[in-house]
Amino acid sequence: MTARSRVVIQKALSADHDVTLAETNRRGHATRLAQGAAAEGVDVVAVLGGDGTQNEAANGLAGTQTALATLPGGSTNVFARTIGLPNDPIEATGVLLDALAKRSIRRIGLGSVNDRYFLFHTGVGFDAAVVRQVERRDTFKRWFGHPLFIYATVVTWLRHYDRRHPHFAVRFSEQDTPGSIVDDGYFTIVMNTSPYTFLGNRPFDIAPEATFDRGLVAVTVRSLSFAMAGTLARTAFVSPKALRDSRSVDFRTDLDEFEVVSHAPFPYQVDGDYLGEIDRLRFRHEPDALSLVVPDPAASASGPAQHS
Repeated sequence: MTARSRVVIQKALSADHDVTLAETNRRGHATRLAQGAAAEGVDVVAVLGGDGTQNEAANGLAGTQTALATLPGGSTNVFARTIGLPNDPIEATGVLLDALAKRSIRRIGLGSVNDRYFLFHTGVGFDAAVVRQVERRDTFKRWFGHPLFIYATVVTWLRHYDRRHPHFAVRFSEQDTPGSIVDDGYFTIVMNTSPYTFLGNRPFDIAPEATFDRGLVAVTVRSLSFAMAGTLARTAFVSPKALRDSRSVDFRTDLDEFEVVSHAPFPYQVDGDYLGEIDRLRFRHEPDALSLVVPDPAASASGPAQHS
């Protein structure tokens, strides 16, 4: 993003709407700004930022009638592309204006983890350790987004994560999967939408069952062998079913609630933001939690678009 781009977007939105501009300057600021807008009865909060800023705004708007409108302004923009927006912020603004003119707004379900909402996924274990390595190199993230993630994945695999011993257990509720415990988790992806992420322009789709209208999907990897590395590569570039078909993967859909627990702290990230280490996470599906402005063709779809 450039200053000129921000001016162009603000002028485009202001042509037909009463727009107030607010800029974030610290972590959590977007949540407070969104809460204030909702309390004042604002119709729409348009968020120009990355996935972390979108998440913060969603946490401020969940449970209100004020709608979230997403504009891609980060390095990966998973959520914006998931709902079918172009990855270019100027182009996305045109799509957003069309959606606003047609009142293309729908209620969507969210996931929550320890009472924090997430839009598309939460990563536990190895996935979060990779995000931690990326954030340590935040200066380079803007310019080398996808190559940096690949580098961080390799470095984490080789040096920064114990691949010999399980890190946590996943306990599912009796209502969803009676008496079920996965006690050898190395990493888990909890998904509210699909795809999991994007590799360049290619969606990394591991669970198409994850949509705004269904419960959560939990994909737990029970081994980090070199064979599993090959399985992950096949999933990304050859067959999305490769991961779920592996004997070392536990795959659950339509989950209302469950928890991840351990005797030792494990890392976790929410919508791409690393949040530290913890020894217990409680997940819930929260239906009809947020109003979202969506590109018009997606307004009647049963779930989010898979890619732009």
